Amino acid sequence: MKNYTITVNGNVYDVVVEEGASTGAVAAQKAPAAPKAPAAKAAPAPKAAPAGGAGSIKIEAGAAGKVFKLEKKVGDAVKKGDAVVIIEAMKMEIPVVAPEDGTVASIDVAVGDAVEAGAVLATLN
Repeated sequence: MKNYTITVNGNVYDVVVEEGASTGAVAAQKAPAAPKAPAAKAAPAPKAAPAGGAGSIKIEAGAAGKVFKLEKKVGDAVKKGDAVVIIEAMKMEIPVVAPEDGTVASIDVAVGDAVEAGAVLATLN
């Protein structure tokens, strides 16, 4: 076990951490009750699904990151493997490619948007 003294917003906490505990349990000693954190702001509502122009083939993010560049626009023809969107994650540019030949039906993100892995970035017809 290891003992730590932690100061959070001026409040001092003495904490004991068990090494190798599979539950991640942490016991506090002589620590005042932690102040309640302010309620997190509600996350913005997800973008509405694109109107009737959405295609049946989804192009999804393979990793979480930020939309760095849009390589294609609605109406562009793409071949399997063509980059449609570029995502930046950990200072790397990751191309998100078309899974098959088609035409871009919708682009559902904008440059600068934060995206999670599996998020639909665009659709094809």
